[in-house]
Amino acid sequence: MDPIEAPPSDSSSVVATLRQLIVNGRLAAGERLAEIPVAESLGVSRTPVRLAFRSLEQEGLLAKAGKRGYVVRSFSEADVRAAVEVRGTLEGLAARHLAERGMSAEVRATLAACITEGATVLAKGHLVEEDVGRWSRLNKRFHDALVDAHESRVIADAIARNNHLPFASADSIALDRAALPGEYQKLRIAQLQHQLVFDALDRRESARVEMLMREHAWVGFRYGQMLGLETGPIAGLPG
Repeated sequence: MDPIEAPPSDSSSVVATLRQLIVNGRLAAGERLAEIPVAESLGVSRTPVRLAFRSLEQEGLLAKAGKRGYVVRSFSEADVRAAVEVRGTLEGLAARHLAERGMSAEVRATLAACITEGATVLAKGHLVEEDVGRWSRLNKRFHDALVDAHESRVIADAIARNNHLPFASADSIALDRAALPGEYQKLRIAQLQHQLVFDALDRRESARVEMLMREHAWVGFRYGQMLGLETGPIAGLPG
């Protein structure tokens, strides 16, 4: 694994960096990864790499190989498309139920805070390294608050199972550092979609919010190509 420019600064950024290397084929299916060489290549300590490996294993991108190493798993475009569609359908269902019931004060405050933080991340007009982890965390809070608001755990548990498939999780962000302007535009679209979802929930427009959440699931998969971002061996993947 060759050294990269602009080394990541935290575990969330390391995860996003490794995802992008898998997307663009620099880390190919079947390739073995170990903490020390990856940490040296990324210019970070072993701790964020260790945490990143665990996260990517949970997402279905890596599999354990031996006691300490990992191997990049193989997956197809059809696998990714199906997983993304399932998540969009399930999150849309959760959002529709929430709109029908109405948001609690706690859920409203959490979603509004995520939107405010997203606006802060984007306010300077460009992305910096630490924005990757910050956006990933606020995006996860937004999606979790919406899904966990349901009185039943059935939808949340189904989403959790689906999250073990490649690029199915809401926070599966892959960042192309060679195309940060395009990545910034992608996050602007995601931020606008968060605002539209919140508006539909606030107005209790159940059909509208279900459609919005289904569309939102595709922002990483489809929108990169529209914004001129690099595409890897799986056409249309983020970055």
